[in-house]
Amino acid sequence: MSKNNGMRALGVVMLGLQLAGQAQAAVNAMVVVEPTARKAGLTVSQQGVESGLGKVLGQPVNLGTSEDLTDMMRATRSGGYELFIGPAQVAASALSRGYELLGATQGSEPFVLVARAELADLAALRGRRLYLPQQDSIYTYMARGLLTQGGLSMQDLRVAHERYPQAGLAALLVGSADATVVRQSEWKEWQGQYGQAAKVLASSEPVPGGFSVVVKKDLPAEARVRLAQWFAAVPASTGLSQARFKPEMQEYKRVADLGHFTPTQLPGVTRVTAREAQQLQAKGAVLVDTRIEKEYQARHIRGALWLPYVEKSLKDVAFNPALDDFSALDKTDKLKPSQAVIFACNGAECWKSYKAAKMAQSKGFKSVYWLRGGLPEWESEGLPVEAAGS
Repeated sequence: MSKNNGMRALGVVMLGLQLAGQAQAAVNAMVVVEPTARKAGLTVSQQGVESGLGKVLGQPVNLGTSEDLTDMMRATRSGGYELFIGPAQVAASALSRGYELLGATQGSEPFVLVARAELADLAALRGRRLYLPQQDSIYTYMARGLLTQGGLSMQDLRVAHERYPQAGLAALLVGSADATVVRQSEWKEWQGQYGQAAKVLASSEPVPGGFSVVVKKDLPAEARVRLAQWFAAVPASTGLSQARFKPEMQEYKRVADLGHFTPTQLPGVTRVTAREAQQLQAKGAVLVDTRIEKEYQARHIRGALWLPYVEKSLKDVAFNPALDDFSALDKTDKLKPSQAVIFACNGAECWKSYKAAKMAQSKGFKSVYWLRGGLPEWESEGLPVEAAGS
């Protein structure tokens, strides 16, 4: 055999070994368990799931189980596993980072914020005791979102992070807590016996229940299809429930955004719709765009004044304005405290206009309006926009 032929033969052998190694590379999967669903986690057969998934994928599978939600949320951000089987907030985090939804084991249902019967509304919770499980629990996510929409921060309450969510209802009954957050079905079951002791102050949109299964999109499409089929008809011997439900992606997006949405109201400031803002503009009100310059230059509400709000504080009603920079408001000569002013940015998830409106109010502006829906709502109504210089 010539030297060249020998080298080619060696190359073929090495390539074959490399491909074989790649074919046998283990897929890493993780079952993430909420404290309240610990029993469901204990019933999962590691050997059964690894074996079943191995046959579907044609390669070894390593399956782990974790109740450390904080660590698992980090893992979704770093792409530490090819497959996650976990609660909605874990799936939601992964879905925004290159994963695909295969299905969920339960349908969706709302969460409710329940408080002692004598508390009239969310505002009455200020300074009260809120019972919640660990900070990355779905219950805590929902609590943060519901409080924010009511104009409250976690910092406004005395929060006790315990282990089991349903125990919060018992805490209300014995007087060791003033409020808690539970699934609607858990509340209804408890309400049948103790309903007079508490009441619902706020309710969320539906959230996927049970385990949601997500897989990395960089796995071959054919493999992802086979995985979806396997999870939808998973054998009972694995200890997993069948992932036959396919929640709307919007439901996961809401979970991912919880705690980041602005409140629905801002005391002392009038919230307006896009149509109302246009009418105010026509009467002389100044509409202020608080977004970054690049966004404003590309497209903005017709006639909007650009005053950027440089945001470094938390997206929270209890934000620290000293960390932010809204000096543009003080520097402009196109706006006076005596004028009506409308603040807007990129919609309900954007806090810049909320903070700007609050800042203007503190600086003595008397007629402050807030277009919470911002540019997205304005455009959805078909109202005029323009680019800088047009």
